[in-house]
Parts: sequence; C-alpha cells; structure tokens
Amino acid sequence: MAGKLFLIPSPLGDNALHTIPQPTLDAILPIRHFVVETGKVARRFLKQVGVPLQECEYYDLNKRTEPQDLPEMLSATKRGCDVGLLSDAGAPGVADPGARLVLLAHQKGIQVVPLIGPSAILLSVMASGLNGQSFTFHGYLSPKRPQLAKDLRRLEAASRKGNTTQLWIEAPYRNQATVEVALESLHPETLFSVACDITLETEYIFTGRVKDWKKSVGAELQKRPAMFLLLAR
Repeated sequence: MAGKLFLIPSPLGDNALHTIPQPTLDAILPIRHFVVETGKVARRFLKQVGVPLQECEYYDLNKRTEPQDLPEMLSATKRGCDVGLLSDAGAPGVADPGARLVLLAHQKGIQVVPLIGPSAILLSVMASGLNGQSFTFHGYLSPKRPQLAKDLRRLEAASRKGNTTQLWIEAPYRNQATVEVALESLHPETLFSVACDITLETEYIFTGRVKDWKKSVGAELQKRPAMFLLLAR
C-alpha cells in the first residue's frame, strides 16, 4: 500500500502544544519521514510530540527549494511509508511553500491527509468580526513606510469595492510601524483589526474603527507575532 502525505499543523508559539488536538498528535507519532520549513523548529515540535528524532528522515522545503528537489521528498510513499509536511507555525500549505509539495502529491496520485490544528489566518479572521465570507491574504507588504501607505490604501480600495476583508502579516519587529502607518493612511471609518500572540497566554485581539485606535498600541505589539486585517465601510 502506498504511503500518504499528512499535512501537520504546528503550534503558533512556544509552550502551545495543547493547541494541537490529540487525534493529530496520534497521527504524527508513527511518521518517520518529514518535510519541514526549518529543521530546528520542526525537531523541537516533534520532540514535544514524542517522535524519536534519531529514527527520522528530514527534507527542508522553503522558498529557495528548487522544483526538481520535490519528488525526492515524496519518495518514501513508494515504499509504503507516510510523509509528514510541517510549517514553522500553523497550517502547512496555507501561505506556505509546502503548497507546491501538496500539488505534486495530487499529480502523483498520493493521498493527501489534512490534520486539524491552528491556523493564524483562519483564527484571526474568525476573531476579527470582519467579513469571513470573502477575504484575501497578501503575505508581507512593503517594509518601507511610503510604499506601505500606498499598499494599505490599495487594499482599502479593494475592500471597499468588493466588501472583502484584507489581511496581511509582518515581521514582528515592524509591528509598531505597521500600526502607525495604518492609522495614518486608512480612512477613519475603516475597520482595522490586529490579532497578536494567537492561542498564547499573552493573546491580544482587537477590532475597531481606525479613529478609535490609539497609536501607542503599536509599541505594545512590537516583536510579537501578529496578523493585520482591514475592512473598508
């Protein structure tokens, strides 16, 4: 019997193994072949789960991975062995380089098994109160403030035209600048939401009109993983 490709969600922060459902943990334990975004991060998680690291084979899959390297990552399935795909945080294949491997698995007739677990994108949309029927994730926007302001006004225009929630992520050390530029650039009535440290004890989630936000909040979110969302009214 051919092996399967299991899509394994990982915690969104340290000391958050409790956010992974037991059936997902049970499914991970027998797997010995893993495709990972960052080896160190993946091995730390797998050790917490109880997987014997010394028995495992690892392949790195990130944005620099060449297409010709992907087939080898699925080779174990030909021997009847399952392969696990891991992102550094959250759901693999969603805003993640692992999507390429998932597509290849389908093309090769390999069964793909998504496991239940945390996704920063989905959880932030759920908790925002914004339009969950139609939303678009943009990844990272420009790190330069003038261009970021233009990017945000572009997202705001798209949101207003289609009543669509727009969301993006930023490097944690740029959170303060992102909040400041958003509050300076967006329309006062636009709804702006930040979901920070999702699933952690320090979790902070707030949605409000741009004019209701305090710029000082940005400093409090600095260097903490966060998702940003907006919905123009």
